Amino acid sequence: MEENWQHKNIVFFDGDCGVCNFWVQWILERDKKDQFLFASLQSEFGQKFLSERGLDTKVFNTMYLWKPEQYYLEKSSAVLEIANLLGGVYKLSAIGKIIPKFLSDKLYDTVSANRMKLANQKCYLPTPHQRKKFIQV
Repeated sequence: MEENWQHKNIVFFDGDCGVCNFWVQWILERDKKDQFLFASLQSEFGQKFLSERGLDTKVFNTMYLWKPEQYYLEKSSAVLEIANLLGGVYKLSAIGKIIPKFLSDKLYDTVSANRMKLANQKCYLPTPHQRKKFIQV
C-alpha cells in the first residue's frame, strides 16, 4: 500500500458491485495526476471509515470520497467532486451542482438501487501500478 495515503483522495465503494467496480476502473484510467486510492467498504479499512463516522457498516449502496483530515463526501457530491479533481473535460460536470442535492441524490439512489441489474459482471484485473492504489487494511 502507498505509504502516503493520508495525502490522497480515497474512494470507498461496494467491492461486490459490478457498476461500482466499473466506476473504479473508469477513475483509474483517468487518474493522470495519481491522486486517488481505493478501498472497498467491505474491507477492514472501509469498515473502520464507516464506523468512525457512525455510518452503517452493513449497507454498501453509497460511494464515498474522503480526503483524510479534511472532508468526506457521499453520493452525487462525491461523484461530482471526483470529476472535478480529475480535471480537464470532466470539470464540466460542475454544472451538475446547479441541480439541487436532494434531486441529484435521488437519481444516485435510483441507480444504486438498480445497480446489480445494471452490472455487467465481467472481472476486471487492475495493472500492477493500479493495484498499489487499493488499500487493503
